[in-house]
Amino acid sequence: MNASDLPVANNTPVCYSIKSPPFNFNPSVTSIYFSAIFMALGLPSNLIAFIVLFKSFQRTCSRSRSFFLIFLGGLVVTDFMGLLVTGSIVVSFYVTHFNWRQIDPNCHFCNFMGMSMVFYGLCPLLLSATMAVERFIGINHPFARSTSMPKSRTVSMVLMVWLIAGCIALLPLTGLGSYHIQMPGSWCFFNISSEGKDMAFSLIFSLVGLVCIAVSFLLNTVSVVTLIKVCCGQDRTQRRRDHEVEMMVQLILIMIIASVCWCPLLVFIAKTVLSGGPLRIKYLLLWLRFATWNQILDPWVYILFRRAVFKRVYPRLDWSRGSIMSLYPSFGETVRRFTRASLKSSLGSDETEETEKSNVTAKSALKLEPPPP
Repeated sequence: MNASDLPVANNTPVCYSIKSPPFNFNPSVTSIYFSAIFMALGLPSNLIAFIVLFKSFQRTCSRSRSFFLIFLGGLVVTDFMGLLVTGSIVVSFYVTHFNWRQIDPNCHFCNFMGMSMVFYGLCPLLLSATMAVERFIGINHPFARSTSMPKSRTVSMVLMVWLIAGCIALLPLTGLGSYHIQMPGSWCFFNISSEGKDMAFSLIFSLVGLVCIAVSFLLNTVSVVTLIKVCCGQDRTQRRRDHEVEMMVQLILIMIIASVCWCPLLVFIAKTVLSGGPLRIKYLLLWLRFATWNQILDPWVYILFRRAVFKRVYPRLDWSRGSIMSLYPSFGETVRRFTRASLKSSLGSDETEETEKSNVTAKSALKLEPPPP
C-alpha cells in the first residue's frame, strides 16, 4: 500500500493513514529499558569523547590531524544529538503513554521524528565516507591538498554532509515517500513499502547507506596498504607517520562498527521492498536497536584507541614504529617482502628516469662544446 499516493480521505493525516493509534498492545518493561539504557550509555560517552577531542584539537600541531579531529567532532555531535532527540521522544512515550493523534493531529511531530531518524541515521555513514576520502587524499596524494588549506574548509565539508542528509530527510515531505507512525506507537519512520514512491525512498535510504559503507571500505583498504608500504618499507628516509597510523586505526574501527551495526537494517529494508513481502515489525525493531549501538560504540573509539591511552596502559613499552616491528619480526619480514617489489619498481623507475635525464644532458653538453683550436 503506497501511502504517499493516497488522497487524504475523511481528514485523516497521511502519517495515520495506514496505522492509527492507540494500538492494542501490552507495553513491556523491557521496551523502555532499551531506550533508557541506550541514552544512559550513549549520551555520557559522546560527551566524554567530545571533551577528549577538544583537548586533542588544542594540543595538536599537525594540520592533517586537526582536519581529522574536526570530522570526529562532527560525528560526535551528530551521535549525541541523535540519541538525545529520538531517545527523549521514545522514553516520553513509555512514561506518559500519550496518544499521538491527540497531541499531533496534523502529523508535524511525527514528521519531525521521522526526519530525525533518517537524518541522524545517514549522517554517521556519510561522515565516515567523507573521512575515508580525506584520509585517502592525505595519504596517497599528500601534495594534492594544499598545506595552507584553512580549517574552515573542513568545517564546511561537515556542514555539507549535514545538508545532504537533511535534504534526503526532507524528501518525504515533498511527496517522495511518507512518514508514518510505527508499532508499538512510540516512534515514526518512513513507510517501508514495495509500491510507488515509498519504495523509491526506501531504496534511496538503503542504497545511500550501503554505498557509503562500500566507499569507506574501498578507500580505507587502499590507504592502509599505502601506509604499510610507507611505514614498513626499506627506505629509512621516510618520515615517521605515527599520527597517520593512529588516525587510520580509528577510522577502520569506525568503519567496522558502522558496517556491523547498519548493514543488517539497510539490507533488511532493501530486501523487504524488493521482495514485495510484508514488513516484519519484529525484525525492523531488532535491526533498528542494533543500529543504535553505532552511536554508543563510536565515541569509545576516540576515547580508548589513542597512543596516549596505550602509553598509560603500557608505560614501559616504546610505541614507536621500530619497537613495534621489533616485537613481531616475522610480521615485519612478511610486510617487507610484500612491499619490496612495489618499492623496488618505483625506485627503479625513478633511477632509470634520472639516468636517462643525465644521459640527455651529457649528450647535449657534448654537442654544445666548441671544437678545440
